Amino acid sequence: MTTKVTKPVKKRTLPVIKLPRGVIIAICVLPAVMTGLFYALRHMTSVMDWAADYISAPVCGFLAMLSSIYPFSLTEVLLSAAGIWLIYYITKTVMVTVHRRGKWKILGRRLLPLAVAILYIWSLFCWLWSSGYHASGFAEKNGFSSGGVSVESLAAVTRLFAGKASELSTLVERDEYGNHIEDRREMFAASTDIYRNIALEFQDLGGRLYSPKPMLFSWFMSRMGYTGMFFALTGEVNINTRMPGFLMPATVAHEHAHQLGVFAEDEASFVGIAACVTSGNIVFEYAGYLSGLMYLMSALHGVDFDQWREISEGLSDEVKKDWQDNYDYWQSQKRVETGVEFFSRILTSLTVTLSDAVDTVYDGFLKSQNQILGIRSYGACVDLLVEHFEAELLHN
Repeated sequence: MTTKVTKPVKKRTLPVIKLPRGVIIAICVLPAVMTGLFYALRHMTSVMDWAADYISAPVCGFLAMLSSIYPFSLTEVLLSAAGIWLIYYITKTVMVTVHRRGKWKILGRRLLPLAVAILYIWSLFCWLWSSGYHASGFAEKNGFSSGGVSVESLAAVTRLFAGKASELSTLVERDEYGNHIEDRREMFAASTDIYRNIALEFQDLGGRLYSPKPMLFSWFMSRMGYTGMFFALTGEVNINTRMPGFLMPATVAHEHAHQLGVFAEDEASFVGIAACVTSGNIVFEYAGYLSGLMYLMSALHGVDFDQWREISEGLSDEVKKDWQDNYDYWQSQKRVETGVEFFSRILTSLTVTLSDAVDTVYDGFLKSQNQILGIRSYGACVDLLVEHFEAELLHN
């Protein structure tokens, strides 16, 4: 009997690419240099103007074109994947370092790539988005004053918006209970054309728009009190589809303003409202006038209660219903109902705490990016509304 000798089978392994140490150092240092350069130059408006025009605008536009290929929110996919991977990576890092010799060296080797990746993302965010907060704003570019408005002017424009909202409230489609009915797909499709008319007046609003993306985690956005978001790293407009439908078009228009390079929140709110009311689309017109009315009435309430009450009493029943429905919806998101009072109280408390924490972080971020009003800047569009629409009243 003979024994056949066979050669050992070689295991196939992937080729290991070894980069020169200088290249590795350059890769690690580059995002730090990019970030440091941004912070060193962010107070120079001319440099930030250049970055907004020649870095942010073309890159975000290209990213928006690529992400428009997908019907779902690429932003949500990337953020979810990043969160899952981060948890996995940190967990594995702990596991592989805890029982090994030289664990601090191993820990450093594993944390360095993570820190570099985070720094790359942050440096991109700085140049693609934060640069716009430090550049010349929409109001400055288009000759708006910053001297404030009189109570008389505020009341006059509030009456204009109240009258228009009341008139249009009877023209939008409603069900048998008087609830506003919106076809989200049709509205999303129509939204890419709503800036056509306003762009004739403000030429810097003439860029291309891409259809908004419905958010899978809309329930979470509602719990946190947010209606939508623009994500510069994908160029996408993401919309909370659980919010009341009659205001959704105004939210879409606001996020589209960001997509067109209007960075400041107060300016994006104004631009979105102005685009809505000039769109020629009744659904968007109503949402624009109702959204603007909410800002204006809030401001008027604090300076002239008598005129505020008079205007409130003159609103149509449909406007009053929509306004109440909007209030009821957001109030309902502050409480979690489980059927068991004990658990309901705990989850409600956690939800409120988390929402406050998110608000605090976002408020701090806005203030760090030259938005001195922080979250309150969302309501600071009143001056722009009054200045712009008062001039319209005078011309008419």
